[in-house]
Amino acid sequence: MLASTLGSNAVWYLMRATGAVSLILLTFVLVLGVATANRFRPGKRPVYVTAAVHRSVALLSVAFLAVHIVTAVIDPYAMVGLAAVVIPFVAAARPLQVGLGALALDLLIALIGTSLLRKRVGVRTWRAVHWVAYLCWPVAFMHGLTMGTDTTSLWLAAVDSTCLAAVAATVAWRLLGPRATAAPRARATA
Repeated sequence: MLASTLGSNAVWYLMRATGAVSLILLTFVLVLGVATANRFRPGKRPVYVTAAVHRSVALLSVAFLAVHIVTAVIDPYAMVGLAAVVIPFVAAARPLQVGLGALALDLLIALIGTSLLRKRVGVRTWRAVHWVAYLCWPVAFMHGLTMGTDTTSLWLAAVDSTCLAAVAATVAWRLLGPRATAAPRARATA
């Protein structure tokens, strides 16, 4: 078994670390997504810079999430089967907590799929599916908050609190701040 080769402690630490880093990166992706929608411009940079960083961080978060999932499957103590990775609430152990992770992954797959097929599905469909991000993040957050043996550790509480505060501030900014679409310009008459 791969986990015994790597050492179950190493696999556990890798699983927890990549889970925490995934939460941080997905929080950053959500914040950047809202910043992009609100036409945020860092300094004098063009708006597309925010969108490009959003895509790059999203890709990085998928890489960390993949390692998190693989280590959860190979860790003999986690008891996460392949089916439980994508089918919510069928895990043998802790079905609710693992199921939340599977549900978040399924929502993320929908986000990634429509982003990759954006030109084929159209902007309207892509935008409608992207609203799922507002559901995906809290489901993933609850998975991390309730899963694992170190959920009450100080370092993880600090990570969770910081991510929650960032998302709460971002959602408030999205709901109360500047709108993504500016008022249409009046046609110039010449």
